[in-house]
Amino acid sequence: MKTIAYVLPTYPMPSQTFIRREIAALEGGGRSVLRFAMRRFGRELAEAADRDEEARTEYLLDAGVAGLARDLLAEMASRPRLAIAAVFAAVRMGRRSEKGILRHLIYLAEAARLRRRLAGAGVGHLHVHFGTNAAAVAMLCRILGGPPYSLTVHGPEEFDAPGPLSLGEKARHSAFVVAISHFTRSQLCRWCPSDDWSKIHVVRCGLDGVFLVGAPSPVPDSRKLVSIGRLAEQKGQLLLLEAAARLVDRVPDFELTIVGDGPMRAEIEAAISRHGLKGRVRITGFLDNRGVRRELESSRALVLPSFAEGLPVVIMESLALGRPVISTAIAGIPELVEAGQTGWLVPAGAVEPLVDAMAEALEADPAELDRMGRAGAARVASQHDAESEAAKLAELIENPEAFGASTSKRTAVGAGMGAS
Repeated sequence: MKTIAYVLPTYPMPSQTFIRREIAALEGGGRSVLRFAMRRFGRELAEAADRDEEARTEYLLDAGVAGLARDLLAEMASRPRLAIAAVFAAVRMGRRSEKGILRHLIYLAEAARLRRRLAGAGVGHLHVHFGTNAAAVAMLCRILGGPPYSLTVHGPEEFDAPGPLSLGEKARHSAFVVAISHFTRSQLCRWCPSDDWSKIHVVRCGLDGVFLVGAPSPVPDSRKLVSIGRLAEQKGQLLLLEAAARLVDRVPDFELTIVGDGPMRAEIEAAISRHGLKGRVRITGFLDNRGVRRELESSRALVLPSFAEGLPVVIMESLALGRPVISTAIAGIPELVEAGQTGWLVPAGAVEPLVDAMAEALEADPAELDRMGRAGAARVASQHDAESEAAKLAELIENPEAFGASTSKRTAVGAGMGAS
């Protein structure tokens, strides 16, 4: 059984509970998992489990400039041919990327440190989430002679700039690629040569017993909706507030709770004031799992009017707790949210259909919402159990060639020197 390591851009974070659950499930199956990240979250972590993860994670940038330089020079001295191939790869990616060549040479130094740490720990496989900077580190680590790696792609960031991110090249160097939904797999097929399509497998983000154990509680006879997500452009909170302002005329006594924090908090707070929604809309900031569960269970439905997504874990959490979901018909969301069955789907960016769906959820018979919630809970239990999804990932790691993946030498020295 291989010792596995993870490398991540920033870990842990409040929005990455699915990674923590995946790692816990792998360890629950008897596997040893080491955690590496490029940098710390840099803010207080509300969840005790995240604080525990932070203590178990080694941060590559903690080595400082001198430490990273020593590791890179040691790699160049001990394995010059591999180091030269990695330098070429870093420069090639840097030329495509808005981050530039210098940043990618820093990634190379981090990759050198990571390779040495993995070799010392006897790691047989490296896994990375997100096709961004940590995936560059994993690919460069592999070119330096590190272990085979796999890559979980989520979207939408990877699909906003697949060329500058060298997404196809990162996939080509990998042993296999994980897509979190069928939609994500379809987008990967756009950017990977057809010869590599057999390497792309759907392994979904999962929930654990905190959300999957026990029957959902009845939907309350209230007028409350909840929206959960990072306060950022792609989540559509400003559009949600515009819809809420129009909803007042139809459902005067409704409440809306926004759970999360992020770069747009001040702008969202200003919009609440501008629309006259103070006292009706509140922002809680980040909450731990218990707080998220409390807000969902006290609401009639989750509303998430996103403009761009992968497949939000909060949708899984809401449905697992028996709460229908109002969201947009984009990316992987329709794979969980089915109109009339588990919630409402509205066009992204459209205000009036969102107002209509919110009004319907607030005025629906609680028994109808319970029916939709139970259907959603059954769908999540069958598709998004963290243990069963982690078992799929472990099977791919242990025997990738049985599933069309590859650990061949073409993923190592000097492979893929051309553009992706």
